[in-house]
Amino acid sequence: MDFGQIALLSIASHLVFIALSWWALQAIRLEKVLKANHVFQARLLYILLAIFLGSTVSNFFLDYLQWSQQLPMMFQ
Repeated sequence: MDFGQIALLSIASHLVFIALSWWALQAIRLEKVLKANHVFQARLLYILLAIFLGSTVSNFFLDYLQWSQQLPMMFQ
């Protein structure tokens, strides 16, 4: 793969996993843990958690993909 394809795959992967993380976080009731009437902070926390989780999972996926592509080079 060339750099353009890797960049496109990385962007797509991050966006997909951030969206999946956002969807999964909707199952958690964080508003019971947070202070009342702090809606903006709660939404910001959801967004930051989704970005953190999505980026972490995406980086794992992309690293695993890269390592699996490099593995055959060990036997050349």
